[in-house]
Amino acid sequence: MPPQDMTTAASPSGGAVPEHPGPDRLLDSLQHQVAVFARRAEQTRLGGVGQVRNSMDRAAYLLLNRLDREGPMGVKALAAGMGIDSSTVTRQVAPLVDTGLVKRTSHPEDGRAVVLQLSPRGQARLEEVRASRRELMSQVTDGWTQEERDTFCALLTRFNGSLAARQAAYQPPQPD
Repeated sequence: MPPQDMTTAASPSGGAVPEHPGPDRLLDSLQHQVAVFARRAEQTRLGGVGQVRNSMDRAAYLLLNRLDREGPMGVKALAAGMGIDSSTVTRQVAPLVDTGLVKRTSHPEDGRAVVLQLSPRGQARLEEVRASRRELMSQVTDGWTQEERDTFCALLTRFNGSLAARQAAYQPPQPD
């Protein structure tokens, strides 16, 4: 069997990417591109454009998004949904409460329990950041077709889901 053609093309990261990689080369290329993506995402924080650029860290953005999409919830539920421990959520939520983006309220069924809720100020701030990030995504994918955007989003969603499932499978259970 003849060896595979190892012709390469320059990638946006400056590294060589095999045009017709074998299974191992493809996985090497995939892990490399994920590493480059992670670095670029950290460098830019994929924060958006304009005045709002880089104005909200990743943890705050993800917490506010979850509260917006799923409604008020306790720390344990928020932590479980995000795949992190309760102490991390508590630490990340504290500045959001201090700045008035999140409110702590009593649980409607158990007044002793506390739930976290997006405040009106938090809702407005989140929408401002979302709009800026939407504009960044629009600019980054400007030359893409709608089908390419849809496919990329579907595959990235699937990839993140696979990573989350893998992490959950190897995560020790949280104490009650």
